[in-house]
Amino acid sequence: MTNPQTPFILASASPARKQLLQQAGIQAIACKSNFDESSIQNEDPEDLTNTLALCKAKIVAEQYPNALVLGCDSVLSVAGEIHGKPASSEEAIARWQLMRGKIGMLYTGHALLNGSTNQKIVQCGITKVYFADISDRIIEAYIATGEPMHCAGCFAIDGQGGLFVEKLEGCHSNVIGLSLPLLHQMLNELGHSIVDFW
Repeated sequence: MTNPQTPFILASASPARKQLLQQAGIQAIACKSNFDESSIQNEDPEDLTNTLALCKAKIVAEQYPNALVLGCDSVLSVAGEIHGKPASSEEAIARWQLMRGKIGMLYTGHALLNGSTNQKIVQCGITKVYFADISDRIIEAYIATGEPMHCAGCFAIDGQGGLFVEKLEGCHSNVIGLSLPLLHQMLNELGHSIVDFW
């Protein structure tokens, strides 16, 4: 079992991911990787998110050699197209016009590194998202809130965007950016227990 003093590092500046960990009883240290995501080109959303999560975790693990480091990355795939964070309001509006009334697949890659043992596990959580068929007026008003501009897939299910998601199939927290059940499983595989971080 792990030493209860093992630091848990989140290789992300995402407030939503940090809050998910806090809700699960993990007081993580957040450390942004500053990894250039555009340097990785991959048309497969599962491979893409897993690769990005691992790259982010590796960079941060260099600063915390004896810690557990978790890297995550999310994208949304709709009609075979991969979407990350929108680059502009215009892009966000066009994205929602494409997404409305359709089903998307939200992929979140998770890379968990144990610096003490040089172990690593990389897994992808996949959740099916059913979007409501909303009007142009609602789309424009939602984009104007600014919320979608910081989110993979152009929506935050734990914010106003939750109004426009009719249902999910799969893990809810995965859509926020970190699958808690998957993290629990990955910790177990590395010989750790979630309760050691409580």
